Amino acid sequence: MTGKNKKILSFLIKAAIVVFAFWFIYHKLVANRNLRDFSTLLKDIRQIEIITVIGIVVLLMFVNWFLEAGKWKYLMSHIEPIGFYRAIESVFCGLTLAIFTPNRLGEYGGRVFFLSPKRRVVGIVAMSVGSIGQLVLTNVFGAIAACFFVYRFIPVDHVLFIAVVILAVFFCLFFLVFYFNIRWLNGILLSIKFTRKYKKFYSILGRYRKRELFKIITYCFARYLVFSSQYFILFIWLIPGLHYADIIMMTCLLFLVQSALPSLDLFDVGIRSVTAVELFKHVTDQHVAVIACTASIWLINIIIPAILGTYFVFKLNFFGNLKSN
Repeated sequence: MTGKNKKILSFLIKAAIVVFAFWFIYHKLVANRNLRDFSTLLKDIRQIEIITVIGIVVLLMFVNWFLEAGKWKYLMSHIEPIGFYRAIESVFCGLTLAIFTPNRLGEYGGRVFFLSPKRRVVGIVAMSVGSIGQLVLTNVFGAIAACFFVYRFIPVDHVLFIAVVILAVFFCLFFLVFYFNIRWLNGILLSIKFTRKYKKFYSILGRYRKRELFKIITYCFARYLVFSSQYFILFIWLIPGLHYADIIMMTCLLFLVQSALPSLDLFDVGIRSVTAVELFKHVTDQHVAVIACTASIWLINIIIPAILGTYFVFKLNFFGNLKSN
C-alpha cells in the first residue's frame, strides 16, 4: 500500500471512529431518563449553587484524567518516554474508543497507537500494570467497606462475621502482595513453554521495582480519592440527610461491584444506577436522587471526556510510518 493510500485509509478509519462515537453518545443521551431526573432535581436550586457544585465536579474530572496521564507518562518511562501533553492526548483518545468497546478495551488501542509500532504491545503490558494498581485499591477499599456493610446491615453470627473479616484481610493481602511483586508474573510466564517465545513483550514486568510500583499506586490512590470525592460531593448536595461514613462505605462498595461486572461504558450507566440504588436503599429512600447522581457522574466522567477525545482521534498513527495529523 502506498503512502498516499495509507493516509487516506488512516483518515477514513479516524473519521469512522469519531462518527460512530458521536452516534453512540447522541442516542444514549437522548434515551437517558436519569439525566432528565437530575435536571428535575435541580429546578428548585439556585443557579449559582448549581454552577459552583457542578463546576467543582467537572474540575475534579479533569484532575482525575490528568493524574491518569501522569501515571501513563511514568509507566512509559521504561519503554518510550513521552511528554505530559502527549500523555493527555492518548488518555482522552483512549476514552473515546473505550465507550463502545467491551470492558474499555478500546482505551488500550487509543493510547498505544500514539507509540511507535514496535513499542505498542509492550505499551499494553505497561498499561496493564497501572490498571492492576487501580484494581488493587478498588478491591482493598471495597473489601473493607464490605466488612462494615455486613456488620451494619446483615444479621450474621459473631463467629461468621469474624470469618468474613479474616477472609477480607487475606483478600486484601493477596492483591497487595501480588501487585508489589508483579515481577513474579514475568517468572510464571517464562516458565510456560508456549508464552516463553513472547518474553520480549512482557519482560517489562520484571523491570518495575517496589519503589516504582509504589509511585504508580500512589497515582492510583490519588485518582481513587478524586472520583470518590465526586460522588461524595453530589450525594451530600442532593441528599443532605446522609451520613458521611455511609456515603464513603457505599461508594467504595459501588466501585467494587462495578469492577467485577463486564460492560460497555455507554451502557454502564444502567448498571451503575441499579447497583447504586440497591446499595444506597439501606441508608436512604431517595432512589431518584441516587440514580440522578450516578447518571450525572457518568456524563461528566465518561461522556464529556469521550467527546473531548474525538479531537485527538485524528492524531492516531495507525501505520507508524505516517506523521500524525
